[in-house]
Amino acid sequence: MSNFSQLFLYIPGIIIFLIGSGQVRRWMRMHQSGSCMEGRVIGCQHVHKKDNRDRDVLNYYNITVEFTNLKTKLKERAAVKSPAEYSVNQSVKLFLDNGQYMIVDAEDEAIFNPWVTMIGGALLIILALEENRGKEIPAMVCLAIILLGAGIVLILHYISMKNRNLQELKGVIIGRFSRQISKETKIIKANKFTYYPIVKYTIDGKESIRHCNLNSSNEKSFAEGDEYILYYDPARKTVLEKRAQINHLVIGIVLAVIGALAGISIISVL
Repeated sequence: MSNFSQLFLYIPGIIIFLIGSGQVRRWMRMHQSGSCMEGRVIGCQHVHKKDNRDRDVLNYYNITVEFTNLKTKLKERAAVKSPAEYSVNQSVKLFLDNGQYMIVDAEDEAIFNPWVTMIGGALLIILALEENRGKEIPAMVCLAIILLGAGIVLILHYISMKNRNLQELKGVIIGRFSRQISKETKIIKANKFTYYPIVKYTIDGKESIRHCNLNSSNEKSFAEGDEYILYYDPARKTVLEKRAQINHLVIGIVLAVIGALAGISIISVL
């Protein structure tokens, strides 16, 4: 195997490890005492300015949030700049990071815990190391652990989501936002964008706005006024975009079986 090929084997593990370690650092900061608190939006002002070529110069929302400081137990207000719009009286989560308040965007629970992602990346790096050293059994052990672990996590995530009493929550698309994923070149004929829906929904008489993560490359997707289904967990009082996905269970079972078979084959040759 060439030196380049040997180095290439490390790339997936390094990327996954760096992503996981970054998520772990953020998770640890968010779980520090007093760093996260529940707040209520009491003001939302759109700041939008264009230049003489009709290009956006400023486009954000000034959000005023009222919250109770967990250390002083006193009510305070914070001004936060956000690319997303929020309804007045909408409940939000504030995160104090390096002295600056930021709103934590609503999102579905991640399938893979940050620690699991980081450990998976580390195992991939060890797998590449052992493969380059010509030690097949340690490399196979790492591969078996990765497959079995990923399969078990997917299965447990499906079971956890299935056991939650998620209720359909009807919302209305009030707009959409886009992100440019590529620019026009000689090879690519046009600029390419990904589109995301902005959904307004009501729980217990309180309106909220959610910038969804579900996306489409079709410019005609997510027409304003269309109905959009979200899922409400009354026990945790959280709103999700997806319920239990059967494909997660199927993929999890397949990976777990392959990992278990790989482990059995390793034991048989020892």
